[in-house]
Amino acid sequence: MVAPNVKAETMRLMDRRSALEAEMDAIIAALSAPGGAGITGSLVDAEGFPRADIDIPAVLAQRRKLGELRNDHKDVTSKIEKNLEVLHSTKLTRNEQSIPRSSGISAPLHGGLSQNDPMEEDVVTRLPFAIIDDIADGSPAALDGLLLGDEIVKFGSVEAGGRLQERLVSEAVSNEDNQVSLLIIRQGSPMNLTITPRKWHGRGLMGCHFRIL
Repeated sequence: MVAPNVKAETMRLMDRRSALEAEMDAIIAALSAPGGAGITGSLVDAEGFPRADIDIPAVLAQRRKLGELRNDHKDVTSKIEKNLEVLHSTKLTRNEQSIPRSSGISAPLHGGLSQNDPMEEDVVTRLPFAIIDDIADGSPAALDGLLLGDEIVKFGSVEAGGRLQERLVSEAVSNEDNQVSLLIIRQGSPMNLTITPRKWHGRGLMGCHFRIL
């Protein structure tokens, strides 16, 4: 079957992306250490001479490596997005091709899986459709345990599909002051969380931003 193979590849790509992010974070931390040159800081002093307080060749090597990692991260993310599109379209196509029998049971799909087979559903629903790319300190999202970089697999009744931003907002508004169950992927591992959308001193009911993948 195509979909499970694509799913396995996507999970490997997600692991690769996490590894790239960890490596980038380490380089950024080293460059940004007190007294360091920073990511884009000058390597010469006020008089135009090479700075004597830093290892310039090492800094240049770290900056070059960081640029390479960022390019790799962009490529991996692009592949993940394309695979997610394939998985979503595969699910829709198979649902359309299912033919009800007289007994009311769906006919088997490719590979012998029925439309409601849990393995088939897992192909798509276990993959994230959004990522938390901004979260405010003291916000409901932060206080309830969401972290920057968490990947959203399910938010209440919202899963992969169309009009995701609109549906996420609607889900939060309709559940104001009520707990909403989330299924997320954090550093490659699935987790269940609950968040309570509610008014606070900042914008919105949660204080975070979902970037659709």
